[in-house]
Amino acid sequence: MDQDRQDAPSLEDAETLGEALRAARLASGRSMAQLSTMTRVHPRYLTALEQNEFSVLPSRIFSMGYVRAYAGALGLDELTAVERFKREFPEAAVPLQAPTGAALQQMRRTSPKILAALGVLIVAVVGWNVFQRVVRIEPPHPSDLVAVPRNWAEEADAEVERALYLGAPRAAPPDQTTPALYITPGLEAQLTGIDPDDPNAAVVLPAPPVQAAFNPRGAVYGASATTSQVILQAKKPAALVVRQGDGRILFARQLAAGEAWRAPPGLSATVDVSDPAAFDVYLNGEHSGALPAAQSPLGTLNARAQTEARQSEARAAAAAEAQARARAAQAAAAQAAAPAAASPPAVAPAG
Repeated sequence: MDQDRQDAPSLEDAETLGEALRAARLASGRSMAQLSTMTRVHPRYLTALEQNEFSVLPSRIFSMGYVRAYAGALGLDELTAVERFKREFPEAAVPLQAPTGAALQQMRRTSPKILAALGVLIVAVVGWNVFQRVVRIEPPHPSDLVAVPRNWAEEADAEVERALYLGAPRAAPPDQTTPALYITPGLEAQLTGIDPDDPNAAVVLPAPPVQAAFNPRGAVYGASATTSQVILQAKKPAALVVRQGDGRILFARQLAAGEAWRAPPGLSATVDVSDPAAFDVYLNGEHSGALPAAQSPLGTLNARAQTEARQSEARAAAAAEAQARARAAQAAAAQAAAPAAASPPAVAPAG
């Protein structure tokens, strides 16, 4: 074997690895069948090595083993033969191939069924969620603060068909507990300008006690303060809805304690509240009790405010006229007493 290695041509002198292997085989005098028996490599693969048809070889690892065995059987340097094989047949980037076998075939047969079952399950879950959302969606409807409730419209139609009857008058609201102005006896003339002992003095009716004035303790909605004569102020949280005669909502809000609404003058509307005792009515800036009912005509409140304003103006005019008459009477009395005081007393004749 050593003598064969010395007589074998060098791998570096041949142009290709296959020519070097073929020259070495011919120089050794062995047949392809003998070398196949020695190397235990099929003659087809040995022939492919000599003809440089590396694509016929099974795989790179086995091919390098075939090259090592063939070179060793021919007396060549095995490591040199393998390195030249690597240079002439470099390793290419081979993409990964799908595995083969019974497990892969079984998976291929069952995967469509599994994917179909998963698809049906996903569609069922998504469809159920969509169905639940569609069922829970409410149809769009206008806001409760803007739209007229259905029962209000029905009640309004029923009220139009039948006559309107007014119930028994309610008791007047209790007056304010502020006592009347006390005048010290003897000072009436200085304070009022009217002498109580003068029989000709005009009688002035006492003015009604002043009621509590409106004190805003929160937001004030509605008309301006210069035009409004009626104010509704909430003593506690309550709902206030002002509905016009044609059914339109003029104002609707849940008022907090202290908030108020100023009513515009000359408006035909109905005041609808959740609790009439929760609202104080102020006419011309003075307290006038609570709302008489849950539904009150706004025109009635405006009429009351106008009536009380005219009465207040009449009382003020009467008081001013009485004071003017009293001053005129005092001036006439003083003028009449002045000449009498200026004339000298009569002197009796001397006897």
